[in-house]
Amino acid sequence: MSTWSKLLRQVNTQINEWASSLDDVGFDIGRTHISLFNAVWMILVVIAVFVFGRVVSRVGRRLVRSMKGLDGTQRALGEKLMTVTVWSIAVLVGIDAMGINLTTLTVFSGAFGLAVGFGLQKTFGNLIAGVILLMDRSIKPGDVIALTDTKGSTIGEVRTIGVRAVSVTTLDNREILIPNEILMTTQVENWSYASRMVGITIPINVAYGSDIALAERLLVEAARTVPRVLAEPQPSVLLHAFGASGIELLIYVTIEDPENGIANVRSDVLKAAWHSLKAHSVEIPLPQSDVALRDSDGLKRLAAALAERGVGEPSAPR
Repeated sequence: MSTWSKLLRQVNTQINEWASSLDDVGFDIGRTHISLFNAVWMILVVIAVFVFGRVVSRVGRRLVRSMKGLDGTQRALGEKLMTVTVWSIAVLVGIDAMGINLTTLTVFSGAFGLAVGFGLQKTFGNLIAGVILLMDRSIKPGDVIALTDTKGSTIGEVRTIGVRAVSVTTLDNREILIPNEILMTTQVENWSYASRMVGITIPINVAYGSDIALAERLLVEAARTVPRVLAEPQPSVLLHAFGASGIELLIYVTIEDPENGIANVRSDVLKAAWHSLKAHSVEIPLPQSDVALRDSDGLKRLAAALAERGVGEPSAPR
C-alpha cells in the first residue's frame, strides 16, 4: 500500500506542478486572471459536457424505446423530455465545473432572455408546440394528414415529430418539414385520428334512358373487385343529380390504408366501372347541349338565302 501511496503522491505533485506552470502563463483583465490552465480546463469541460450529453441522451432514448408499455407517441414524448433534461443537467454541471458564478451572469441572463424573446421565439415556440402535439395526441407518428402547400392539397404520413418540425412523407416520396407551430395554429386534416378507415366518393355519369338499378348494381360489383376497397362497410351508389348530359351517380367506397394513396383507388374503381358498364351496354354520355333557335324574320331570310343558294349552284360532278 505504501508503494501505491507514494506513486499517487508523486502523480499528484506532478499534476500540481504542471497546473501551476500553466496557470503562470496568462494575463489579467481587471480582477479576473485568464491563464492557459483555465483555457485548457474550459476546453476539456466543454468536450466532457458534449460527450456526456450525447452518450447519456442516446442511452436514455434507448431505455425509453425499450419500454413496452408505451405507444409510439409516448415514446417520442419521453425521448424528447429525456434529451432536454440530460442536456440541461450537462450544461449546468459544466458551468459549475468551470467555476462560473451564476450570480455574476445576471446582466447577461437579462440580455440573453431579451435575445430569446426576439430572436429565438419561433424556435422555442416550435419546441413547446411539438411537446403539446405529443401530449394531446392530435397528431402522432404514423398518422396520415392532408395539408395545403404550393402544389395544392398534399397527403402524407407523419414520420417523426422533432424539436423544430414534423417530418411528413408524401405519396411521391417528397419529404416535407412542417414547423410544429404551423400544425398548432392552422387547420389540418388527420385521416387516422380516430380510425384509419377513409371514405372515398367517386362521381360517374350514365346516359338518360339507362336502367338505373342495373347501373347501380354494376358499379357496386365493379367497386368490390378493387383489392383495397373494404367489404365492410360495403360499397354503395347514390343518385346525385340529373345533370345536363346524363344522370350523375356517386360511388362511395372505404379503404383502411390511406397512406398508400387515394388517386390510385379512384382510378381502379373507374376502370372496373368502365369495363362493366361497357360489357352490359350501359352508355356513359359525352357532354352535350341542346340549342333552341327562336323563329324570327332574320332567321327566315337567312334560311331563304341559303335555300336559293343551294338551288342555284350546280351540283358537283360524280
